[in-house]
Amino acid sequence: MPARTRTTSTNTILSDAERAFLDDHRVARLATADDTGAPHAIPIVYALVDGRIYFVIDEKPKRTRTRLKRLQNIRQNPKVAMLIDDYDDDWSRLAYLLVQGHAEVVTDRDEYTHTLAVLRGRYPQYQHMPLAFDTHPMVRITPERQHLWHSGAAK
Repeated sequence: MPARTRTTSTNTILSDAERAFLDDHRVARLATADDTGAPHAIPIVYALVDGRIYFVIDEKPKRTRTRLKRLQNIRQNPKVAMLIDDYDDDWSRLAYLLVQGHAEVVTDRDEYTHTLAVLRGRYPQYQHMPLAFDTHPMVRITPERQHLWHSGAAK
């Protein structure tokens, strides 16, 4: 069955359908690459705030918070991709949103505080984590290109 809906954007403004897809999902896969082009992909939770996508380095077990591969890669190469998808064994229900953009660590405390409140509202697990500007880096992704695809029967 042919694709029912296909949207490709090359501006930084997300369409209503793209925003709805982001809001309806809770996890994404973030792809970064270092300065040699070596890829790295991880699952993240995120929030959409003022057309930008944010994630914070939280309290889940890690060896380090500030020297994580994703943060090192973003400092070396700020071009990232984020994939949010619907998988079903019935392939007529497949859908995905691919967002390509520019990532950077948030350096403004007010932006961090406001966005952390949004993340805590979206993910109750964050309400009990002592996340802080000085110890838990936050990343902002500014979308530059996005592609939303739905198979024939997908919502």
